[in-house]
Amino acid sequence: MNFDYNSTRSNLILAEYGRNVQNMVDHICTIPEKEERNRLAQVVIDMMGVLNPHLRDVSDFKHKLWDHLYIISDFKIDVDSPYPIPTKEAINVKPQPIPYPQHRIRFKHYGHIVEQMIEKAKGVSNEDVKQRMTLSVANFMKMAYITWNKDSVNDLQIIEDLKELSKGALSLPQDTVLTKLDFRTPPPGSRGKTQVTASSNQKSNQNNKRQSSSNNNNGGRRKMGGASNNNNNNRKSYQSNPYKK
Repeated sequence: MNFDYNSTRSNLILAEYGRNVQNMVDHICTIPEKEERNRLAQVVIDMMGVLNPHLRDVSDFKHKLWDHLYIISDFKIDVDSPYPIPTKEAINVKPQPIPYPQHRIRFKHYGHIVEQMIEKAKGVSNEDVKQRMTLSVANFMKMAYITWNKDSVNDLQIIEDLKELSKGALSLPQDTVLTKLDFRTPPPGSRGKTQVTASSNQKSNQNNKRQSSSNNNNGGRRKMGGASNNNNNNRKSYQSNPYKK
């Protein structure tokens, strides 16, 4: 007795269509009459559309199914397709590798953008504009320094780093006072957590206010109920008095 196991079968080219669709496509490839192949290919295309209804949301739905038909047959099927016949080289083309930027950053806490800003400022011919750009770059470097360093930064350190990065082309006086930053920008990744914490705190405060207001209302109702009970007791005691005239 021969058993038919999946390990002995050929590999499924497109597993989302199943083994039966692949067997039908293989059978179509063996039919000698082209008209019969075209008729059966249309039947298989309709069945493939029923098995994968999510493809109907894709533009050129039929075009996608015909391409899948050729892929399942390993590009061996010979039928009249209403669309251009794909080739194996065009389907299995590999994407071009994306070049990864290889920048050797002198001070990583400043980043590569600061180095580009320095190069741009070095090319300015107007000395007044160049000096203002130098001051702006120094202020930006101070902000970047505080972003990644929790300790306080010295302006003289920023001026020395700017001079070193520009190789002496950009310099500021030693007594230059840079922009004072009273806040520290959180590093990337912690901003979302801060926003979530603030929103949760706001919701908890609103819930506490609602509970306190409901408790106050219930306390007022209890006081009113106590006063009415006292009045009822006084009336009963007066009615039960035997000396009432």
